[in-house]
Amino acid sequence: MKFLDQAKVYIQSGKGGPGCLSFRREKFIEFGGPDGGDGGKGGDVWAEARENLNTLIDFRYQQHFKAQAGRGGSGQNRTGAGGADVVLAVPVGTQIFEEDNETLIADLDRPGARALLAEGGYGGLGNARYKSSTNRSPRQTSPGYPGVEKIVWLRLKLIADAGLVGLPNAGKSTFLSAVSRARPKVADYPFTTLHPVLGVIERHGMRAVLADIPGLIEGAHEGAGLGTRFLGHVERCAALVHLVDGTAEDVADNYRIVREELAAYDAALAGKPELVALNKINALDAETIAERRAALADAAGAEVFAVSGVSGEGVPEVLHALFEAISARRAGEAEMAAPQAEGWAP
Repeated sequence: MKFLDQAKVYIQSGKGGPGCLSFRREKFIEFGGPDGGDGGKGGDVWAEARENLNTLIDFRYQQHFKAQAGRGGSGQNRTGAGGADVVLAVPVGTQIFEEDNETLIADLDRPGARALLAEGGYGGLGNARYKSSTNRSPRQTSPGYPGVEKIVWLRLKLIADAGLVGLPNAGKSTFLSAVSRARPKVADYPFTTLHPVLGVIERHGMRAVLADIPGLIEGAHEGAGLGTRFLGHVERCAALVHLVDGTAEDVADNYRIVREELAAYDAALAGKPELVALNKINALDAETIAERRAALADAAGAEVFAVSGVSGEGVPEVLHALFEAISARRAGEAEMAAPQAEGWAP
């Protein structure tokens, strides 16, 4: 399935049905009077997060969504039927923006979350509504209210617990395939990964989702390479795993390039917990590993793991540290959710 993380759609809620103009005509009722019913409400347009979706590709083939209009009222004070709603099924993690692509309408970050995008118009009033002591036979009705028309942007931010970042060919896809059952494309040229790939990692009964995003290059925040459009997929992550190609001549400079691009995109993203790993150590001797690991540690100001996605060396240590960061994040979220749950207790 092709990956699509942004879509522009046109939505229109249903208009309300018109009120009815009607008078009673029963044989044995001397003064009939008005009995026109109200019109039905137009259908709404909703967005709902579904667990079984992971891309917005369906919105490439359909961009217009219109809810059903309400039916008109009828005699005997019968209200018209309401129009059917339209529900846009989107992946979990989808954000919905106004036409300016900046004003956030809703963030559907959990399965089953729903957001009302356009409310249907209310039905018009039948002539029975206008009956009064001074107007016994009103011939006045009102049309239904129009629906809402708008353009909205759908932007998907994958729900992952951790994200892999680094320059192209840093070995991110190989690392992901080594720690999960994901099978991203692996090749000996830059930008092998053209869209984010998710993999499920497990350790000691715990499970987490790891996202591999396309590599960043210098100037990515200005559109160089594939730019930074995919960085949004790791904004929700608890931690980042920064892989640096150990076969590069200047590993410290490679580290700084990616850090600068993260900071240029979003300071909050650059401030996330980070695990730095010198990758591809299977292609280096012990002396070179020690030298480049020390240089990278000076640049990062933190401990540097030495790993190899090919041989698996050092991978368990990285996963152990990664699950500790994820567990701390989940514990913090649970503490924040507990007071809210207590507040709603009967």
